[in-house]
This record gives sequence, structure tokens and C-alpha cells, in this order.
Amino acid sequence: MTDVYRFRAGNEPLLISVPHDGRDVPEDIRVRMSEAGRALPDTDWHVAQLYDFAADLGATMLIANYSRYVIDLNRSADDEVLYPGQAVTGLCPEQTFDGANIYQTGGVDDEEKSARVETYWTPYHACIRQTLDAMRDQYGYALLWDAHSIPSCVPRLFDGELPALNLGSYDTRSCSQSIESAVVRVADKSPYSNVVNGRFKGGYITRHYGDPGEHIHALQLEIAQQSYMDEQQRNFDEAKAGQLRVTLSTMLKTFLAAAKK
Repeated sequence: MTDVYRFRAGNEPLLISVPHDGRDVPEDIRVRMSEAGRALPDTDWHVAQLYDFAADLGATMLIANYSRYVIDLNRSADDEVLYPGQAVTGLCPEQTFDGANIYQTGGVDDEEKSARVETYWTPYHACIRQTLDAMRDQYGYALLWDAHSIPSCVPRLFDGELPALNLGSYDTRSCSQSIESAVVRVADKSPYSNVVNGRFKGGYITRHYGDPGEHIHALQLEIAQQSYMDEQQRNFDEAKAGQLRVTLSTMLKTFLAAAKK
């Protein structure tokens, strides 16, 4: 048992990781944060709720409890830059997506960063590794779907408005071309705008665990939040979400079916 994440086992070789919907912040960190930081504006709001249908598909769910401001689970433990030349949101962020300071003064030094890695990052990633390896041992392959969302417009991170569905496969390095193409065809037939390997190609989780040569296929889906919620009020919109779940469910069923061929 751990308070770092919630885990619900399924009966299919599919793991859905939700690393950025967590809202918990330890009090010794919270008291040092600015008002902007305490608001946790860069949370992937309600993503776990959006995917609550996944149990019916037999998927295993791994959901982080702590905020990405405590530690960003989709970054490497050594804080390697994912997108060189673009605005950086690191392992222990010190600025919001909009550029506001997360801490009242100072930030996170190397000693504290190492402690956070040990406490929060390592257990989450150990669970991913163990789950994928167990799935591959049982089924001969494993699938990883890294579930994210983001406001439709974040000028500091990208120009203009994002498509609704942003799939990433690290330029087809984390997932076989045939499986990726099958999932993309579902997105293309859906009512939602979409792009593959655009601004978001997949973060550390997708890049690190996706290994088609070892029969582990990983995709990241970054969803524009206006597709399922009120971005201004940050309220879940059940009507929008219900429509989006139809497409998400078909994408995940196709992910599974394409891998079985």
C-alpha cells in the first residue's frame, strides 16, 4: 500500500497511467508556495474521472495522488529536457505554465529534489515497470497509454489553439507503426480535431517504457481540456465528457485489438 498512487488491476494487457491529475501537496511544501502555486493551475483536471470507463475494458489504472508541482512523474529522474529549445517544465517545477513563480522565495535545491524522487517518483515508476513486465510475461506483449490533458491555449508553451486529441509515439519509436496507425484512424473518423507527434510527442513515460522491439507499445494522449470540461471554471462537463468517452473507448479498444493481430 502507498499514498503515492492509486492502482486498480485489470484483466487485459493494457496499463493506463494518469501522472498529472494528482492534487495532494505535503504541508511542508505547500507553506512555501505562492498563491499561484497553491492553485495548482497546471493539473490535468479530471482525467481520472474522464477515463472511469476503462475498468469495463479490462484496463489496469495507475493514478498519481500528488501534484506535478511536488514532482513531475513524466520527466526523467535526472531532469533531462524533453523538448530542447522550448519552454521547460522540469522535474520539480518552479514556474507555472504561464510563467508565475510557484514558490514565494527560492525553489527546490538538489537535495530536496533527490528526496522527492525517492519518495514520489521511484514508487510510481517501479509500479509501471513491474506492471508492464508482468503483462508481457502473461500475454507476450504489453500496452501503455499515458493519459494527459492541458488547456487549449498556453502561449508560453505553444502557439495558437491545440487540436482536441494530441497523440504521441515519440515519432513511432515507442509504438509500432501498425498499432499507431490503427488508433489514428479512429481519431480521424471521430468528431475531434487531432494530430500525431505534433507539439506533444510523448513525455518520459512514453519514451522510456515504449519499446516495440521488446513487445511493449506506448502512446501518449494529450487532450485539450475544452473537449470535456469548462476550462475557466475547471468544472467537469458530463455531457462533453460522455461524447468524448465514446471516442476514447474506441481508441483504446482499437489499441488492444491491433496489438493482438
